[in-house]
Amino acid sequence: MPLKIVQMNSITNKVVLTFFLLFLSLSFVNAQVIIKDSVVATTKLTVPSGKKLKIDGVVGTVGDYIILDSDIDKSFLEITSQGGSIKDITRCQVLGKLLEDKLYAHQAVQDSVVVSDAEVKGMMDERLNYMVEQIGSMDKVVKYYQKDSEEEFRTYFFDVLKEQKLTSEMQKKIVDKVEITPEEVREFFKKIPAADLPVFGAELEVAQIVIKPKVTDADKQKVIDKLNSFRKECLEGSSFATKAVLYSEDPGSSKNGGYYKMTRKTPFVKEFKDVAFSLAEGEISEPFETTFGYHIIYAEKIRGQEIELRHILISPVVTQESLKEAKEKISLIRKKIMDKDITFAEAARTMSDEKETRANGGALVNTKTQDTHFELTKMDPKIYGQVSNLKDNEISSPFLEDEQGKKDYKIMVVTNRIDAHTADYAKDYVKIKDLALKEKQIKAIGKWFDTKIKDTYIKIVGEYRDCTFTNNWLKK
Repeated sequence: MPLKIVQMNSITNKVVLTFFLLFLSLSFVNAQVIIKDSVVATTKLTVPSGKKLKIDGVVGTVGDYIILDSDIDKSFLEITSQGGSIKDITRCQVLGKLLEDKLYAHQAVQDSVVVSDAEVKGMMDERLNYMVEQIGSMDKVVKYYQKDSEEEFRTYFFDVLKEQKLTSEMQKKIVDKVEITPEEVREFFKKIPAADLPVFGAELEVAQIVIKPKVTDADKQKVIDKLNSFRKECLEGSSFATKAVLYSEDPGSSKNGGYYKMTRKTPFVKEFKDVAFSLAEGEISEPFETTFGYHIIYAEKIRGQEIELRHILISPVVTQESLKEAKEKISLIRKKIMDKDITFAEAARTMSDEKETRANGGALVNTKTQDTHFELTKMDPKIYGQVSNLKDNEISSPFLEDEQGKKDYKIMVVTNRIDAHTADYAKDYVKIKDLALKEKQIKAIGKWFDTKIKDTYIKIVGEYRDCTFTNNWLKK
């Protein structure tokens, strides 16, 4: 989880404004074809009352995409619908963001960035499920977007999401190339005035011991047999995606037919990646086990080092008797630690069932920073709830964690507390490196915009030519 950075004005203003312009998600963007220069941005008609009526029109063109005046209005609505404030956001700023999105998408097409229809459909199904839950029905969603039918809305929304995905993939392509050296990190830190040094919030280091309830061989075999039957049916022509929707226990992908797109760098467990990248396109794996349960994988498409896949996850049923035995075992471990028969770290190394933390004496690693520090206010609520009230070296009571159907008993301890403090180069190197890398990424994106704006057809019309933009959209 990201570490909270509290910075002084000279750093904060720059980072906040830039990241607003770069990464604010506005989901009402229209993907449309280019139009002739002669089309005006807005037109005024005189209505019977004598009032002026503003007619929606094109205000900007970037490559093969156009921006309507109504897109700016829709963007403001999207910000407010997500609880954001529009008080200090101008129409010029929103147009600037829309122009950026269009340039990203346009250049992604030029660079042959691939976004598959299956991936977009998966995104759309997930978004639509959420919308229907929030609004009440698909008919209400269609009406909200002012479309005449569900089919028209789905076609429109598919184009919107495809453009968004092209935009995000292009952004990722730019920043993934940016690397930073230790010398650059040091120079970045030295340039920050003492009064403007960032302040890092209070942090904890925590450790845990995990006991997994035993699952019988018979229960495991039931799951393997079920997955083998699914595999056989799919090889004979049944839809893998449909079976994933109906039977997979992975909440992150089941609604999308088990769909994931990944590379070898994608943070999946090793066993899953090893099987995925061993498959040929169109092949379905045999059932295999990870810490989450048993899977089968269907390799839908392979493009170089990237694979589009679908998977089905099923976990064996844990009996109440097994849960009771696991709780009794971890309670005995806790008692031995409290009686000083063994230290927490020694118990974790010799008795914990979690191999990821066992070698480190149970110490948890922050997956975002790759160190053992967790910023208190950004800690996973489940972890925070167990450790926030613990005193130093106090061990939590055994508790059952049920995540994605996987049930484990745990005990936790706070091994170190770090108070809020002004950045120190030696102690906070990882966080300072992250700040320095972000600044370098922002500069790389700025340089990319300067180059691509010069080489791309861009037109802004009407009152928006008077805007002051962050990027040189007007090519002055």
